[in-house]
Amino acid sequence: MAKLLLGCIADDFTGATDLANNLVRAGMRVVQAIGVPATPLDAEVDAVVVALKSRTIAPAGAIAQSLDALRWLQAQGAQQIYFKYCSTFDSTPQGNIGPVTEALMKALKCDFTIATPAFPDNKRTVFKGYLFAGEVLLNESGMQNHPLTPMTDPNLVRVLQAQCTRKVGLIDHAVVARGAAAVTERIEQLQGEGVSIAIVDAVSNDDLLRLGPALAKMPLVTAGSGVAIGLPANFGLAPSSQASALPTAGGLRAVVSGSCSLATNRQVLDFIQRGGAALAVDPLRIAAGVDVAAEALAWAAPLVEKQPVLVYSTAEAGAVKSVQGKLGVEEAGAMVERTIAAIARGLVERGVRQLVVAGGETSGACVQALGIAQMQIGPQIDPGVPWCHARTDVEGLPVHIALKSGNFGGDDFFTKAFTVLE
Repeated sequence: MAKLLLGCIADDFTGATDLANNLVRAGMRVVQAIGVPATPLDAEVDAVVVALKSRTIAPAGAIAQSLDALRWLQAQGAQQIYFKYCSTFDSTPQGNIGPVTEALMKALKCDFTIATPAFPDNKRTVFKGYLFAGEVLLNESGMQNHPLTPMTDPNLVRVLQAQCTRKVGLIDHAVVARGAAAVTERIEQLQGEGVSIAIVDAVSNDDLLRLGPALAKMPLVTAGSGVAIGLPANFGLAPSSQASALPTAGGLRAVVSGSCSLATNRQVLDFIQRGGAALAVDPLRIAAGVDVAAEALAWAAPLVEKQPVLVYSTAEAGAVKSVQGKLGVEEAGAMVERTIAAIARGLVERGVRQLVVAGGETSGACVQALGIAQMQIGPQIDPGVPWCHARTDVEGLPVHIALKSGNFGGDDFFTKAFTVLE
């Protein structure tokens, strides 16, 4: 078997799918593994994305999981490693982006790498080291209210430096605009100044494509999914429509959502306003010992035979903080994830074969609850979110599944998604 061209480590499940989607669209044959595989790769592919659930765990755990993934990817012959994090640079002052990056650099004996969450297709841009979400700075976008990783500083050099022992610098837009040779020259200059990690500006896909050639010989790349569009060409690959073909879809349709992002709130509202069947999950009832999953499945059973259904715990920031104040941040999130995951499994057991999952942590919980080990990446629904095809451990049944980052997708995403498979 040919050696892997690109071995990717993603810190959550939706982010892994987002990255795989961009690689497929750029011409790579991609398998996404859920967790570190226990056996060698047995498929002829160009890239493997190992999806971890490490974004919000303790830094030591995130490092350990990431190094396990690295060792497996190295054993498969990966020529370059890509550490993928969210386009909103989700992290805390303790990590995990910085600590994982430095651990991977040490393991790979890599003395320099770049970092950029830029993903212009989803309106995530970096300019002068500052991260923008749409027209506003990150800390004005709603991410300042994230329940687990509130982002209150849009200056990525400051954010990353707080997490790193190595010196962090900047490759600004004026350099990127001049192309790969200028980027390479700037990297050499930064190394001479003792910088080991550089935030890179990018405000358009053209910037990312200009950046790509400068990364060809870099052992480790760290980024959101945007940088992926410029890497396959380094290996002589070009876009191919065959890369995203999936088996024909059928069966019942459903959406489960645990994200509390502004985008997902709008998507839930849009689905309801269109007359969709929707049920809200109350974390306080879960905490009180009520079998909310059983209630939700009983509610869904007669409806899902006729139309897509939505079960959600999405709420406005104030409501989320109120629940967290009563239950604790971690316990509130874990309870909802477990419940939504149980509902997702129950829906598949009842005939759902097209399932949309919203929220990174929620996606991880649902994929694990369904016993999914690998996913084939299919057509894009919205930037960063493709349909995938996977086999579950529910009697070995297959399912088409879309794992949506909370911040991704248009307002009509929950409705639009199913039309892509028609």
